[in-house]
Amino acid sequence: MRNVPAPLIYRIGEAATASGVSAANIRYYEQQGLIAPPARGDNSYRVYSDADVHRLRFVRLCRAMDMSLDEVRTLLALDLRSKADCEAACVALDSHLGHVRERLRELRSLEKDLVALRDSCDGTDAQCHIIETLHARADAQPVTGERGTPASRHV
Repeated sequence: MRNVPAPLIYRIGEAATASGVSAANIRYYEQQGLIAPPARGDNSYRVYSDADVHRLRFVRLCRAMDMSLDEVRTLLALDLRSKADCEAACVALDSHLGHVRERLRELRSLEKDLVALRDSCDGTDAQCHIIETLHARADAQPVTGERGTPASRHV
């Protein structure tokens, strides 16, 4: 009879270390349904299996590719052995590629804007034209409180 190693059981800190996902994000991914609620040990601590750690690594990889939680959820629901699911994965990635390409266009535009802003001041004038321009732009910003304006993207 062959000795089969018992599956590893991880507490949340160990699962975080093994997966590269912080404990806080593990809890968040549980709340979002990306990973199943964990089993509880006799001491009521969350316990995770090798499969859970693999799933966390999968989520981390997808998030590193800037996929939304919905995109990750879609990919997690697919079966790697199904031809139809392979097609669904291609559709999901094509959609994500579209988002990435749009973001690249936005970043190129931002780069041009930043270069022009930087070129507006060489430090030899009595005042800084960069700061002057930024103050003028701040005054020109709409005061609607709505998200989506260029200045609120990262706020």
